[in-house]
Amino acid sequence: MAIEIITKEDLNQFRILLLNDLKEFLKTNAQPAKQWLKSKEVRKLLNISPGTLQTLRINKTLTYTKIGGILYYDNTDIEKLLSTNKVPSNFK
Repeated sequence: MAIEIITKEDLNQFRILLLNDLKEFLKTNAQPAKQWLKSKEVRKLLNISPGTLQTLRINKTLTYTKIGGILYYDNTDIEKLLSTNKVPSNFK
């Protein structure tokens, strides 16, 4: 039975290879954000009530598509809404 000695450099190379493999795995398995969200998903995402979501629709603040009684919201429109209402901070 032969004894193998593992050096710090061997462990460092193993760590680098392992990290690279994990990065590749996460890249290939990352799920893209859904383009269309239902009302419940939007309410959960923005932490708002059904009434507030309805007000956003009525005021035409947030666009939507209605198909067969189900309301769908474009994820990019929600991101735009959040970006346009962003309040700058005083930190530099």
